[in-house]
Amino acid sequence: MDFQKVVDSISKAACVVSVETPADGSPMKFRIVTGNRAYLDTIERPMQNVEMLTRKFVPNSEYTNYLNRDLNFEDSCYCAAVEKKLLHAYAHPARYDVWFNMSFLPLSGDEGDLHYCMYIMEINFKPDAKRMSTISADIASAVLETCIKLRSADDFRSVLNEICEDIRDLCDSENCCVLLMDKAKRSCSVLCEAFSKDTKLVSMENYLTDDFYDIAESWENTIAGSNCLVVKNDSDMEVVRERNPVWHDSITSAGGKTIVLFPLEFKNELLGYIWAINFSADVADTIKETLELTTFILASEIYSFKMMDRLHVLSSKDMLTGVMNRNEMNNYVDDLVKGRSGRPIGVVFADLNGLKVVNDSQGHIAGDELLKKAASALQEVFSSRDIFRAGGDEFVVMLTGVTEEELYRKTEELRETAKKYTDLVFAIGYAYEESTAEVHKALRLADERMYLDKKHYYEMHPEKKRSSIAK
Repeated sequence: MDFQKVVDSISKAACVVSVETPADGSPMKFRIVTGNRAYLDTIERPMQNVEMLTRKFVPNSEYTNYLNRDLNFEDSCYCAAVEKKLLHAYAHPARYDVWFNMSFLPLSGDEGDLHYCMYIMEINFKPDAKRMSTISADIASAVLETCIKLRSADDFRSVLNEICEDIRDLCDSENCCVLLMDKAKRSCSVLCEAFSKDTKLVSMENYLTDDFYDIAESWENTIAGSNCLVVKNDSDMEVVRERNPVWHDSITSAGGKTIVLFPLEFKNELLGYIWAINFSADVADTIKETLELTTFILASEIYSFKMMDRLHVLSSKDMLTGVMNRNEMNNYVDDLVKGRSGRPIGVVFADLNGLKVVNDSQGHIAGDELLKKAASALQEVFSSRDIFRAGGDEFVVMLTGVTEEELYRKTEELRETAKKYTDLVFAIGYAYEESTAEVHKALRLADERMYLDKKHYYEMHPEKKRSSIAK
């Protein structure tokens, strides 16, 4: 067969790939036999910001002469050339900021252990919805179900757990997990996770040490420019060992034998990863095709979720001290009143003594530092989610489900903790009610008692009053 004539008849970038399957079991070889002018230009005149290993095309050279090894490309070529399957994929490889519309066509003319296929590609600089939707009915149904669940969700995390279980079931895997990455904090967190009933794998939470972000960060190089990593057998796992020995040892020691790993990216921002471990290799192609589209949708929703979470933090947190602000406190009080759960409520008012003196004598920077110390002391005793800066130098703590004795012990612990900080003295008042419905009463009583405590402090330390500065 005249392969050059075949590729020259194609208007899109096209090449012929040979797959050598040695009878002695040695590694397969994947070579670019020839290509049309449009394909050769992708090597010799690559797109801006694209680095090829070499820009000179040599017929019948292994494709790794031009690009890093790509297990997905090899798998598709094998299926087309050796198994004579017709394949199509629409993907966004990490090495390019474009979408590739790819087809792999089986060709005749096999010669012993040499098999051939044609690879045709079209580049889209923006995702094409029509291309993305040309999938099988089963995959379309699974993806549509994911979309419906996401759009009708009241509790995003809850529905993500359900979707995670669906993906695990689709992959017939032991574990499926969505891991989020925070680049600024260099930390990782589990968004959702699902396990099969008989698995011996343990939760990802057990591996999230302080240095795990370094491992997650290394996955980009392990995927090596492709859009995902699919490890179906020992040979594929050996590639992981070569590229990332630390992660390889982590996977295998945990009981991982196969893994499919997809990055979650949106607007060129890496949000995290989704993976399935110990999946059925028989459905690897279906898994890959489904997740290629599902991850695109999930990444968009996770991006929106993270943006809303950031906006909530900005609207609910006091930027100076990092505790909840007055607006969030008012919302929380409203929720407690509406809930009428009958649970007990304890309220602590903690006001800084002497802040005005510090501001007047040392400046507002020193005053701000004292407020930060106050927040730190409060967070040593109480959970951050229960602490609110009500305004100025006044903090409020609201605790549900506590006893009056526990509330008293906490206030005394706060007084002792404050002694560790220079110039930090609290005026404290607390109140306890049997029902959260009475939170307004508890707030009023705690406020009144705090002012009595403050009055007593200034009677004992008149020099701390602001008026003494004016004299």
